[in-house]
Amino acid sequence: MAIRKVLKYGEPSLREPSKEVHKVSRKISDLVRDLLDTMYAQNGVGLAAPQIGENVRVFVIDVATGNEPLNPIVFINPKIIKKSGAIESNEGCLSFPEAYTNVRRYKNVMIKAINEHGKSFVMEAKDGTLLARAIQHEYDHLDGILFIDHCINRFETEAILEKYHLPALETDRLLEEKDLEEELGKND
Repeated sequence: MAIRKVLKYGEPSLREPSKEVHKVSRKISDLVRDLLDTMYAQNGVGLAAPQIGENVRVFVIDVATGNEPLNPIVFINPKIIKKSGAIESNEGCLSFPEAYTNVRRYKNVMIKAINEHGKSFVMEAKDGTLLARAIQHEYDHLDGILFIDHCINRFETEAILEKYHLPALETDRLLEEKDLEEELGKND
């Protein structure tokens, strides 16, 4: 359909919670195609609707690498229904060009969603795979949460944002993640 502009960190709509989709309409189908076109054009692994200015609960992911065929997965009205374990991950985001920082994520997630055909499905991603981390990253976008809110080292993250001329870290948005911290502490 169309390659859309990816909103950059600092745009207020990236912090707004998204609305449920009531019907997989033509408008939603077009949005899904735009998300996929935009994600592939930017060499992304995932893209959430709020990142292109549409605050609805839709995101797409494709973790295919190298010569693997494209394998897009569409998530509409997703809900994470189970999560466990903890992993440290180095993440970036298309809304934060070139900026990466270490974050805490769950190692295993189970998600329920609707696909682009209106069919419900459940997917499990385990062992801290790229898919498990991408699901959490994109899911957060739907609630106005950004990957930097999960950062492990606040000062390192602030320096990275400054280096790439991005707005400062919103320290009031940093997440308390005691369960993940404890789990990661056990792994040391």
